[in-house]
Amino acid sequence: MIFLTDADIILPDRVLTGGTIVIDGDRIIDVVDGAPSTSSADVRVELARHTIVPGFIDVHVHGVEGTDTLEGADAIARIATRLPRYGVTAFCPTSIACSPLDLRTMLGGVRAARLNPAAGAARVLPAHLESNFINPEYRGAQPLECLRAPCDGAEPRDGDYSGADIMREIEAARPDVGILTIAPELDGAIDLIRRLLAHGHHVSLGHSGATYDQAVTAIDAGARQATHLFNRMTPLNHRAPGLAAAVLDHEEVVAEIICDGVHVHPSMVRVALAAKTAAKVMAITDGTAGSGLARGSRAGLGGRNITVRDAAYLDDGTLAGSVLTMDRAFAMLVHGMRLSPVDAATVCATSPARALGLQGFGVIAPGATADLAVLGPEFTVRQSWIGGELVFGS
Repeated sequence: MIFLTDADIILPDRVLTGGTIVIDGDRIIDVVDGAPSTSSADVRVELARHTIVPGFIDVHVHGVEGTDTLEGADAIARIATRLPRYGVTAFCPTSIACSPLDLRTMLGGVRAARLNPAAGAARVLPAHLESNFINPEYRGAQPLECLRAPCDGAEPRDGDYSGADIMREIEAARPDVGILTIAPELDGAIDLIRRLLAHGHHVSLGHSGATYDQAVTAIDAGARQATHLFNRMTPLNHRAPGLAAAVLDHEEVVAEIICDGVHVHPSMVRVALAAKTAAKVMAITDGTAGSGLARGSRAGLGGRNITVRDAAYLDDGTLAGSVLTMDRAFAMLVHGMRLSPVDAATVCATSPARALGLQGFGVIAPGATADLAVLGPEFTVRQSWIGGELVFGS
């Protein structure tokens, strides 16, 4: 057995100071106060002045350290091997709107990385498609030429492929498609939402100019997530509340928030948490291939160049995702947004696991999977454990 001892352990409801996590195989079998005695056959890891949190789960990440999810068949595997150093133990590889061929390649990479995970890699979850079915006026850095109408096979072709062609790729790879971002005001969107939900996908509302009523119609149809709340949607207005207000107003919807302090002001993060509670908010990075690179570095996003500054920017100055990593998101939540470590762990791990239906993940408790991040001072990652195995650190 493995004993991680003398650490501050972030439990679902409190911080256990000077506690021990006992791991047998891939599971946590006990969490105890103090440092129990061990035998010569046990592995004892002394972690005084460290904090242990559930492994971070990022449901919206486009890349890291120079690799973008759309850069070829092995891109997903490369990203998976690099994320544990940031405390990420599971993630949804995320695409921007792209061609059917690029989507097929990416989803093939997702399938390969899930079926044959590399040693020491973060768990690859079904993909998040920040999809072709969004409002062009709220596209942000999404390529306009790739946006399509969410219609059936009778849709006239726009360019060299249709929305129906995109849907055929999704249908051919259903087990590897987890979340789709949809703008609910588009013609045919509500029918598409119902079809996606019927096949087990999660629908997230975003990149949208939806009115409050249009958003509620989508929520009534079963949409249960929101993509990067406040970003690329109409702002809150007391007479025309829009999608953001619908998300805040409906307890059943879990909202992503980019927690870099650039995309959303810390005060608005606190507003969202006050309205929804930590259990209904997911911290995301919206990280790009620029994440983990030095300021001024160049990288790619779906075939276009981005520059690393306080976030990622296209050459025309358009904000194009973040350069955030999940360890820095956790630190920002605690130090910059005044969350307790318990609430920060909830939004970085527990809420994503629950939203995706991952049983036994995102918490530190007996019986849970031993996916853990060990944080040092200033919440820097010192170790990452996946399935009871040390995959990063020493």
